[in-house]
This record gives sequence, structure tokens and C-alpha cells, in this order.
Amino acid sequence: MKSTIAALTILLTAITAAAQTAPPSNGERLMAHALESSGAWETLQYLTDDIGPRLSGSKGAALAVQWTTARFRSWGIAVRDEKVMVPHWVRGEERASLVSHNGQKIVLTALGGSVATPVRGITADVIEVSNFDELDRLGNKVRGKIVYYNNPMNMDLVRSGHSFEAYEEAVRYRGAGASRAAKYGAVASLIRSVASASLRDPHTGAMRYDPKLPKIPAAAMTIEDAMLVDRLIRKGERVRMHLVLTPKTLPDADSANVVAEIRGSERPDEIVLVGAHLDSWDLATGAIDDGSGVAMSMEVLRLIKDLGLHPRRTIRCVLFMNEENGLRGGRGYAAAHKDEIGRHAAAIETDAGAAAPTGFSTNVSGEALTSLESRVHPLLARVNAARFEQSSEAGADISPLTDAGVPSFGLISDPLHYFDYHHSPSDTLDKIDPKDFAADTAALAALTWEIADSTEPLRAK
Repeated sequence: MKSTIAALTILLTAITAAAQTAPPSNGERLMAHALESSGAWETLQYLTDDIGPRLSGSKGAALAVQWTTARFRSWGIAVRDEKVMVPHWVRGEERASLVSHNGQKIVLTALGGSVATPVRGITADVIEVSNFDELDRLGNKVRGKIVYYNNPMNMDLVRSGHSFEAYEEAVRYRGAGASRAAKYGAVASLIRSVASASLRDPHTGAMRYDPKLPKIPAAAMTIEDAMLVDRLIRKGERVRMHLVLTPKTLPDADSANVVAEIRGSERPDEIVLVGAHLDSWDLATGAIDDGSGVAMSMEVLRLIKDLGLHPRRTIRCVLFMNEENGLRGGRGYAAAHKDEIGRHAAAIETDAGAAAPTGFSTNVSGEALTSLESRVHPLLARVNAARFEQSSEAGADISPLTDAGVPSFGLISDPLHYFDYHHSPSDTLDKIDPKDFAADTAALAALTWEIADSTEPLRAK
């Protein structure tokens, strides 16, 4: 009896020891490598510090395509450039002053796509509205005036972790404000920068014109200067501004999406896409928007290659061009790959900054999501990224795939300070914490690998 108990004890000890020394899974190896490696940071640093701003059609955008393509090739990863035609808008001189108040300087920036003022500028009274309903009530009273939309972000939403919801509420005036004002004869349109904080930095972004209405210049004032104009108007004072903007829209330019992939070992025709947008606005170097996403997505493939892993499905990295002012890259990819959209097992986008990861947005739900969560939770929980949030849109560039029913995911980073820097001169490398960035990269790599190597198919519902 004693010998039997002793034998069992030895066996249990051996089993326990074996379990404790079991080799890590490939997902665990990827995460560990991502957390330890400086590769993604080096990619991001070169993209931002050495190449700099990358607005579509610019020299920086072209260099980014060339450099990232060469980078993939240096890693031994198959890559190609898929051509797209992109808008080419160039920012010019931009200045304003309050001629009614001692010529005080107003700091502002043209909105992407804006037309220019006359060469000598525009001098006109400023009339403030809080929303489109108020504009409609004023109607022709805004004729000959500069319409200013006082559109602050809802900071209660921002502080409660819903920065993107607050952004969506405020940004509508950036997109449609100029044409709505032009309908009633306004000569220019201004908004308060769509931002959650400011050190007198203006925040740009794309706007659009209604082709049936006149095109008038449009710009964003800094939060501080927007509040100044608001205070003066609320006191009942006449506010008169001189505004000069000289942007140009040039003919569309040749550019490309950068497409790299590691072929699947068992199901190569099934594709797991991971990507981000390569372009940025021209005011800064686009570190959080979206150089960080580019570097993370590239690093996923580099890590897999470096570790000698072979996923069952093909993992395809797409660096989209022209998300900021046209979405030509995302739409172009969907058009070029329309015959294989149904073979996309998943699409994962990262375009929400590089603060600490909190999880992923996804259109996957029900039993499909429950099954996925059971597989990836142990990995993602290590970097606090195991939460999945329901959303019909995981990212702008993959939205054509999402709309076609492809299971889609978007990396969610802590959004509290994202709109402090978004689309502004402050979007630079120093705003990113390397440890948070490494955790983001690890989460992205783990989810991508687990979907690509799973024996189970993934469905959106």
C-alpha cells in the first residue's frame, strides 16, 4: 500500500512538474516578444521623426510608402504597392485678427479641403451659433458675415471614457458647417477646434462641400481663441475679423496602399487583415494618428516572421493611404479585392492612438464572440485588453469590409487624452509611452494570431 501511494505521489509530482514547464503557446511567445522588443518603437520613431507629416499627395506620404515597402522587404516579408489616386490639398498661409479689438491675433488653421479667401483676405463681422437649428432661425441674417459654430466637446463624456462619442457630436460642424452657412450667404465659416484640451493649438480635419452650394473658406480656431470670441459676443460687443487663408487643391496624385502578407500554411485563401492608415495631417508628425497603428501592424508580421511561426490562415498587413481626407485607400482596397472579400476571415484596424490598451471594438456577437473570448481572454487579460465592445464600425478603412459582413475589430486604447492632440501640431512621438505602446502591440499581435491560427471559423454573428 505504501509503495502504491509513493508511486502515485511520484507520478503526480512528475505531472505537475511537466505542466509547470510546458512550453508557452505561440500566442504567448508573440506577446512576450512584443513586450520585450523595441522594433515597433524604432519603426514609429523613423516614420515620425525622420519622414514627418504624411498628408496624401505630399512628399512625406510618398516617402512613407517607399520606406515601409522597403522595410517589409528587409524583413523577408512579401510586399507590394497597390496604386490609388488620392486628393492633393496643400495648406497655405493662415492668419486672422480681430480688427474690432485692437487687432488681436487669432490662432487658427484651415480645415482640410477648404478653399482660399480672396488674396487680400476677408474682413467681416462674426456671428455665433451653437447648432444648425440656430443657424436656420437666423437665415439670411448671416449674409456677408463669418459664421462661428461654438461646438465644444462634451467633457463629461470625455471624462467618463466616451471621448469618441463626444467627438462625433462636436465634429458635425467641421464637416458640414461651411456649406450650411454658405446657404444663407455667409462669407466664411469657423469652428472651435474639436479637442478635449489645448495649449492654443488649432486642430484641423476634413470638411466637405455641398456641390449645390457656394464654397466658402473654413477654419478651426484654438479653444482659447474660440472662447475669447464667445466672451466678446456674449457681452454684446461687435466682433469683426480679418481672415486670410491660401490653401490650394491640386490635381489628384498617384499613391498606394502598402500590402504585405505571410501566407497561411493550411488555409492560405482565408485572410486575416491587420492594418492602419499611413497618411497623417500636415500640422505634425502623426504619431498617435496613425503612425502608432502603422508601426503596430507592421510589427505583428515582423514578430511572426522573426519567431518562425506559420499561421493556418494568411495574415495580410495593409497600410492604407488617404484615410484623413478621402478614404481612397480603404475604398480602393475593397474594390481591388472585391472577389475575395468573402474570404476575409477577419479585419482588424488600429486607429485610436497608443495609450494603454483596454480591449477591442467588434461587430462579432453571440456565440461567435463567446467562443472567441474563451480562447483569447487568457492572453489579452495579461495587458488588460480582454474587453470586447459591440460596435458596427471597427475602423474607417475597413468599413467597406465590415459593411460586407466581415468580422471586424478595432483596438481600443485609453481615450482620455486622445483628442488633446488629435489633428493638431502636438501629435508627436513624445506623447506616446513606450510601455503602453508595447502593450498595444502585444494585444494586436495576440488577437491577430489567435484568429489566423484557429481551427474554428469566425462569423460576425
